Amino acid sequence: MDLEAISLQPNVKAVLLAKLREYKSDLNNLKSEHKRLASANSNQAARDDLLESGMADAMSVSANQRGRLMMSTERLNESSDRIKESRRTMLETEELGVSILQDLHQQRQSLLHANDTVFLLLKVPYRLHLLTGKFEGKDERKRLTRKGGRKNK
Repeated sequence: MDLEAISLQPNVKAVLLAKLREYKSDLNNLKSEHKRLASANSNQAARDDLLESGMADAMSVSANQRGRLMMSTERLNESSDRIKESRRTMLETEELGVSILQDLHQQRQSLLHANDTVFLLLKVPYRLHLLTGKFEGKDERKRLTRKGGRKNK
């Protein structure tokens, strides 16, 4: 609960931390009182006095503390649910990111292959020149590139 209260906004954080300190103090007081009452050395008269005089106060304090404890438990459960939902969303986002990166990689490979094909097509007129002794020139290269490498006869 401390960690969750610390991560909240400052105006809410101060109030929650104060309540949390109060709850911890109450818990420690109850623990020490329980130890004192449960000790084997305590005498019966002291127990009777404590039970008779403080019974009404103890019941109201106990009910009040039980209510606060239930509210705190409910908040803790809600926070746990929010954390689980956030984790699920994070995993879905990560999967989506991996999928996008794979798609981009495939597109990159396609573009590189297309680039290599165009580069080879641009070299065809030059290679024909070497084989035939004729050079069709830059205009023919441009026409071949625009037409996808096919000659029109």
